[in-house]
Amino acid sequence: MKKELVSCLISFTLLSSLSTPLLAKAQENTEDIKGSLVIAGGGIGTSNHEIYEKFLSLAGGKEKAKVGIIPAASTTLQSSKKFKEDLVKYGANSDSIKILPVSNHDFSDTQKDESTWKNQVNDKKLSRTIKGLTAVWFVGGDQTKIVDSLRQNNGSNSEALKAIWDIYRKGAVIGGTSAGAAIMSDVMITGGDSLGALKDSLENKENKHVSKNQRSQKEYEPLSIQKGLGFFQHGIIDQHMDERARLGRLAVAAYTSERDKEKNFAYGVDEDTAMVVNNKDQKIEVVGRSGVAVLDMSKAELVSKQKARSGLENIKVSYLSPGDKINYHLKSFEFPKERVETKGFEYYSFNALPATGVFTPYGRLKAYLSYSLVDNESMKSAKSYVYDSKGSGYEIAFQKDNDTNGYWRYTDGQKDDYSIVNVKMDITPKTFKFQPDRKTSLTYKKPTFSSSESPAYDSIKGNLLIAGGALGSSNSSVYNKFINLAGGKQAKIGIVPAASTKFDSSNQFKSDLIKYGVKAENIEILPISNHDFKGTSENESTWKTNMNSDKLAQKVKGLTGIWFVGGDQTLITGSLRNENGSDSKVLQAIWHTYKNGAVLGGTSAGAAIMSNTMLAGGDSYGALSYGFTNTYDDMNQQEGGPAYLEKGLGFFQYGLVDQHFDNKARLGRLIATAYEKGNKNQLSYGIDEDTAMVVNNKEKQIEVVGRGGITLVDLAKVQANDKFPSDYKNILISCITPGDKVNLTTKEIVINPAKTSTRKNEYYSEKVGPNTGLFSPHGVLRKFLAYDLVDNAQSKEIKSYAFNQNKGFELTFRKSAESNGYWAYTDGQKDDYSIVKVALDIKPIDVDIR
Repeated sequence: MKKELVSCLISFTLLSSLSTPLLAKAQENTEDIKGSLVIAGGGIGTSNHEIYEKFLSLAGGKEKAKVGIIPAASTTLQSSKKFKEDLVKYGANSDSIKILPVSNHDFSDTQKDESTWKNQVNDKKLSRTIKGLTAVWFVGGDQTKIVDSLRQNNGSNSEALKAIWDIYRKGAVIGGTSAGAAIMSDVMITGGDSLGALKDSLENKENKHVSKNQRSQKEYEPLSIQKGLGFFQHGIIDQHMDERARLGRLAVAAYTSERDKEKNFAYGVDEDTAMVVNNKDQKIEVVGRSGVAVLDMSKAELVSKQKARSGLENIKVSYLSPGDKINYHLKSFEFPKERVETKGFEYYSFNALPATGVFTPYGRLKAYLSYSLVDNESMKSAKSYVYDSKGSGYEIAFQKDNDTNGYWRYTDGQKDDYSIVNVKMDITPKTFKFQPDRKTSLTYKKPTFSSSESPAYDSIKGNLLIAGGALGSSNSSVYNKFINLAGGKQAKIGIVPAASTKFDSSNQFKSDLIKYGVKAENIEILPISNHDFKGTSENESTWKTNMNSDKLAQKVKGLTGIWFVGGDQTLITGSLRNENGSDSKVLQAIWHTYKNGAVLGGTSAGAAIMSNTMLAGGDSYGALSYGFTNTYDDMNQQEGGPAYLEKGLGFFQYGLVDQHFDNKARLGRLIATAYEKGNKNQLSYGIDEDTAMVVNNKEKQIEVVGRGGITLVDLAKVQANDKFPSDYKNILISCITPGDKVNLTTKEIVINPAKTSTRKNEYYSEKVGPNTGLFSPHGVLRKFLAYDLVDNAQSKEIKSYAFNQNKGFELTFRKSAESNGYWAYTDGQKDDYSIVKVALDIKPIDVDIR
């Protein structure tokens, strides 16, 4: 939460040794505890019913729950009041929820002086109130304020803390988010990032107390720890794991602090996710929307690699997903029966690039390990890096071991959901040197693809809904928008299955439409394909002739909505165009319905076909390094290599469209394609997963709908080096989110009025290092630009790198005269940023790693 990100930078006990345990074990006896814990990683959305309902269930149920909220971590009462509102929304009795007077400081949004509450923690009235509760919740902010509010100056427990322990033992649930999660373990991490933890704890430097101002001048923050409240006695807890890339700091904290690390795991909880601890069963269940990283440090070793620099080896990394369970006593895992093992049945086979920055596909840890290593038969190991601007840093090597495995299933419709166990991780000190590439050895090929322009229609009455892929069945905003544009619940919708090799996605979309109110008899999966489908008795490859069926064309003309499912976009165009490239009768009928008011929609491949020039293969590094190819192998080419283009169906006439934009980091390939084949007076559009771009042809406007964002690429002022490929200056990048709009002809961006401008009102003022890979916070482009640049007063420019072996690219994002950021809370108290006109320069470089 933006207003809760209080930097915990003063008065900490710092690590000073790699071998001496600094913190004594908590005095509390944790045996026979009947209560439970709900430990959330931060950023809980109000819509995250799994966590709220689990917490209320453990508190005795919605009607019986009596909840005390401890606001001490925050600087305002806003988050406490919001959590109370959320509990009431989920059915709790408002009169049974109290914000407890526990704080060591004043709150900025009240008339009272709450710093006097510090003297009330031994008040018998407060203790009696707590003893009548069935649940206690700690909000986020600064975890040290919680501990200081509940402990005496001599370190002993206050009467209020004793009362919390008393109800916990008897069966109450204790929960907390962010800082409220950090206090749960006995060893409480209070500050630091992955690079800072590695550099200051593994390079044998003496840690010193430094001021907040001094630390804000550094690119990284050293690890600091303190004694927590110890409700969870079976390992260290860290939070904001995925968004702030804290795996490195958790590994160092566990290695240096955990006296019995052979006995316990260490846990890193993602945002919008919770680990629910059942003390009776000695199990943890993962609940929410992301995952929990689990580190096994029992065989970890400190290894000297360079003078005064050391690394860590033989760490085992697991990453669990909602529904998974951990037996923390036996150090074992349990998975739902519907999960399928990947070992020996890997789905992917592509050469994954190292994770180096914001151009890396699957740039967050769990996704990268899933697609690039564990479910990829071509990969035995994968690497990432972290370093400062001087090039001092580490190589992180992930390797499949004998006990490495993955577990896969669909979730929320047809989203991939992975669990990963026992990936070996080694962290080795390295130095990095980047120099301009003066004479590249790479062979860059310009595209030979030539696409005649589709005829322009000024009077199209229909609209488009272009989804970036991985559309969740629960994404009501996208489904309802499509249905409304198709005429409401009386809509007549045809589903084009051609992109897929199975009917699963078509059947799922039909099921979702029915769930949202469309009549089943008004939805038909159209017999459009040029290939056979798996799992059916019919040979659907015979459907190829249907593209010129008068009967099918007539049926299409009666539809009010047409949806293209995901898969391989070349299969869609191959199913709707004649061999000479002309439009089939069915494609002509689709155009007819579109011009006369129907909505056309599609996800993933069904989005790629929307523009006239269709991006069908390649990744950012491949497109910038090698340019374009005329050959297409199959869908694996979508995971990497040079860009491959074909003629799309041209329904969207205002620029290029790319999809899976955030998860597959396709900014580089969109820039290369837009420069070579696009109209520089138009924007190019990269659509995130679980997000849609809604095109209103009448208004000539797009709107963002869903859960992610759209990246806008403007090459109107670009400067390129014609003698050296992929050497660009002054690319303008904007990132917009739900509620934002863009005029397709003027390129004017209209930001949701609920958002506040960050310009000259930046919340952060910190020096930041380059974005380097899986150990870099804010690995998704929009969040990297938001937190590290547009909402950071110290930053005028920030860098990221993309490289493979000794060749790569330096990306410099700069504040331009037109740059601005816009911020608001969404879904409770989640940060939501829009970014306007950040300048990007791309420079080819030589890379030397030693």
